[in-house]
Amino acid sequence: MTLAMTMGMTIGVRRTFWMMWGELIGVGLVTVLAITGVAAIMLNYPLFFAIFKLVGGAYLGYLGIQLWRSKGKMALQDDGSHQFDLSGAQLALQGFITAVANPKGWAFIVALLPPFIDISRPLAPQLTILVAIILFIEFVCLVLYATGGKTVKHLLQKSENVRLVNRLAGTLMIGVGVWLAFG
Repeated sequence: MTLAMTMGMTIGVRRTFWMMWGELIGVGLVTVLAITGVAAIMLNYPLFFAIFKLVGGAYLGYLGIQLWRSKGKMALQDDGSHQFDLSGAQLALQGFITAVANPKGWAFIVALLPPFIDISRPLAPQLTILVAIILFIEFVCLVLYATGGKTVKHLLQKSENVRLVNRLAGTLMIGVGVWLAFG
């Protein structure tokens, strides 16, 4: 959601849709894999899950430091503009990686969905309905965050506000990275 808001601020809601499609594909993949067996692997091999959490947390920490230093691809310039010119495919890949590399997302899906599966009924229809519901909710939330980011863009007319936004976003990413890695 933070990525959607940041992109809504910097590149606008319309271009942010590229990232959203990648994220939705990633969330759908995570959901299907979690329901069809990754949950069992993660529960039987907690060390794998712990390593996955540490790597994901370290990556978010790295991105946060880059934003703090205003050198990351997503950092804003002092005048509120952005210097990155990512293609739709690159934006979609960023969304996909964000969804798939989020260990808390995996944990949430693994913890949330199994009670909704009735093992006495065919899996495919149940899985289809669950994935559709999750993707619909995710899409609505992404659009809301991206739109919210677009509406606060006017605050970015002053360089000190831009620096503050970059540092705030960087601090949040570092915090989430620490939380993912050690929470």
